[in-house]
Amino acid sequence: MTRSDGPPREARDAATAHAWAALGGDPALLEQVTYRPVGGGLPARLPVAELARATVGVCSLAAAELGARRSGGAVPAVRVDEGAVATAFVSERHLRIDGRKPTNFAPLSGFWRAADGWVRTHANYPHHRARLLTALGLPGDSGPDELAAALAARPARAIQETVYAAGGLAVAVAEPDESEIPLDALPLIESRRIGEGTPRRLREARPSASGALSASGALSASGALPASGVRVLDLTRVIAGPVATRTLALLGADVLRIDSPRLPEDPDAHADTGFGKRSAALDLAAPEHRRTFEALLADADVVVTGYRPGALGRFGLAPDALLERHPGLVVAQLCAWGWSGPWAGRRGFDSLVQAATGIAAIEANADGPPGALPAQALDHGTGYLLAAAVLRALTERQGSGGGRHLRLSLAGTASWLTRGIAPAALTGGPAHDPAPWLAETASDLGTLHHARSPIATPGGPLAWARPPGHLGTDAPRWL
Repeated sequence: MTRSDGPPREARDAATAHAWAALGGDPALLEQVTYRPVGGGLPARLPVAELARATVGVCSLAAAELGARRSGGAVPAVRVDEGAVATAFVSERHLRIDGRKPTNFAPLSGFWRAADGWVRTHANYPHHRARLLTALGLPGDSGPDELAAALAARPARAIQETVYAAGGLAVAVAEPDESEIPLDALPLIESRRIGEGTPRRLREARPSASGALSASGALSASGALPASGVRVLDLTRVIAGPVATRTLALLGADVLRIDSPRLPEDPDAHADTGFGKRSAALDLAAPEHRRTFEALLADADVVVTGYRPGALGRFGLAPDALLERHPGLVVAQLCAWGWSGPWAGRRGFDSLVQAATGIAAIEANADGPPGALPAQALDHGTGYLLAAAVLRALTERQGSGGGRHLRLSLAGTASWLTRGIAPAALTGGPAHDPAPWLAETASDLGTLHHARSPIATPGGPLAWARPPGHLGTDAPRWL
């Protein structure tokens, strides 16, 4: 494996230290993570490269910490390659399926002029496209020209509220100091311990199936990956949540993704984020499927959800209800806009959060349309932070018992990016070349050309134990 040359970069920068503190980590461990620099990997006005490397750095450190806790050894050093980070943060753009390049944004998703500014729409899913057009009084076969004309005649905030009321997705592009999102009030990570109990040991770990991790301090006594034996129910979609669970799978967890057969998902997105996992379809409104789900839940260590606040409550899957039935569970939640306030219940995606929090305005060119970050960095960064939070919760549970409730949001990560990270000196090192961090893997979906994981381990980079398969085709059972 070719790696970036150049001297290691010290980890004690503000972003890494801030993220590790938000995770509740021991600051003395920060000296165990360093970075291999590259130049120009994620160029932007905002400190995107600093955010990206910090999120991967703390996730790598959290994995090393869990492995050390399970093995009884010291936490080993890890070195994150910034070239791997820059490649992984645009993994959906590197993906090829039998040579085919997926479409990341549909024709009706993007920036559009309004009567008094700009709006950003998201219409990648057919039901969101239909609701957008219905809200604007347009026929179902309308294209970009018809949408542009309809939006140009309306004020941006009026478009936002009209489309929201119809269940669609559009937000007014905000200036940094005019955002409706209460950025100052949004934490990066929320974590609380629920209940008491004796320390809960994880089930016996199984040896690494990837063969990429050497016998080192990051391994458990059985020679397994840090999260081996951990059972994760994955109720997430799109990018951020699936990146988190893809990372847990890389580290040895048995990750079972559960989707409703009535809710469509982009199969190309799953081809990018489904590595290492299995995927089953269950309709939680059907009694038989609900019983199957409850049986899975009874043996789970972690539940990760990526739905709007309150959306799963009708199924008895609100965090307090889950932890009351299953003491010691780690419940990790992800949403777009934060967990309180008038926007908390709204649907959202990375591109919309960028638009509503002032990021699109900051990244705009002079006299041009709004801009965007060089990656869907809110999604990817939040995903690695979510995985890190789960790993740290498992480490803490090994020593103190009790359950854990974790909450993150894309808007919380946007607040950190725009207000909490000081640009660091990222010069030095060779120019970024993604080639060393790309791989080809055969799968039931076809030959996948894809990004490798940026997670660093003492034994070198890891490969996933299995490629993604077709959505919903695996048996709903634990390995």
